[in-house]
Amino acid sequence: MINVFQPSLGKEELDAIEKVFESNWIGKGKKVVEFEEMYAKHIKSSKDLVLTTNCCSEGLFSSMHLMDIQPGDEVILPTISFIGAGNAICAHGAKMVLCDVDPHTLNARAEDIEKVITSKTKALLLLHYGGIPCEMDEIMALCKKHHIKVIEDANAGVCSFYKGKAVGTIGDMGMWSFDAMKILVCGDGAMLHFNTPELRQKADRWLYFGLEAKSGYSNTVAQKWWEFDISCFGHRAIMNNITAAIALEQLKKLPAYMKRRAEIHQYYNEHLKPFSWIELPPVLPDYVETSYYFYHIQIKNGKRDEFARFLRENGIYTTYRYYPLHRVPGYGVTGDFPNADYAADHTLNLPIHQSITDDDLELIIEKVREFDNLFCK
Repeated sequence: MINVFQPSLGKEELDAIEKVFESNWIGKGKKVVEFEEMYAKHIKSSKDLVLTTNCCSEGLFSSMHLMDIQPGDEVILPTISFIGAGNAICAHGAKMVLCDVDPHTLNARAEDIEKVITSKTKALLLLHYGGIPCEMDEIMALCKKHHIKVIEDANAGVCSFYKGKAVGTIGDMGMWSFDAMKILVCGDGAMLHFNTPELRQKADRWLYFGLEAKSGYSNTVAQKWWEFDISCFGHRAIMNNITAAIALEQLKKLPAYMKRRAEIHQYYNEHLKPFSWIELPPVLPDYVETSYYFYHIQIKNGKRDEFARFLRENGIYTTYRYYPLHRVPGYGVTGDFPNADYAADHTLNLPIHQSITDDDLELIIEKVREFDNLFCK
């Protein structure tokens, strides 16, 4: 089966893990600090603004506390978002207010967001769909006007930039995911970014029990280093040296990954263009760089589901990300989201990852052509 997502791991990662084992410390330590420093350079930021955690979903949940969201506050979320974002808002006791999206990029626009702003709106949790940057100038200006905090869900935007700025670094807080289906993978893990060092320090305490001072060997200040105090009832959600060692090796490989993913994206564009029933991904403006995490097409002849089943029966796995949250019964949301509904009924994510071979790509196009001959004439 040709997978939609697939990690690329090799001897370098194994060697890095072995060195961690040899150090006899596999918990949070020097490797985590090194990864934070190197990732900060990658996103053109500084180490006092970034912080690792155990997964991006933790970042979503923690963002509610870190942005001082109170029960009853309204948080705007594009209806095409990861379910973890919706859960984070609702679990905190805030009100999830969904907005529509652009029907083709699947990103929320300032005009979509503005329609649902009220006097109770406290934050915007904004997804950059598949690493495609949202139009941040317009969105940030709107949120500044209404005193709305901006949380960027840049989970797939590990190499995405908007006018020279890394997505995830533009709002008050942002995050990237390193789970097993992402581009930079380490099993599970995430990086958080904050717009001030003080907010980063608040997050550091929150993600380690709320401790004001760490107990143990690292606490060289206190005469009784086993004593401590807490500033809040925090979690324990940290990265460890094993996952950080893997992530460091993956970070070195990102340029090669991006080159291959861009090649695959271009191959699809060239070879799918002749099929009139397929709408290609939108052409992006010159001032953005994407991570090519998704290659999403839209099927215009009403046969999206049949096409997906046909490909799966021929060893090619596809999917649709993300199922609109207003269609999830558990949220109990009502409203009109015509663009998201269009996207949900027409969009399909084709396989794209750096391990796809040229033979794989040829097979995919061959099967598209076969479906076209059988069902689209």
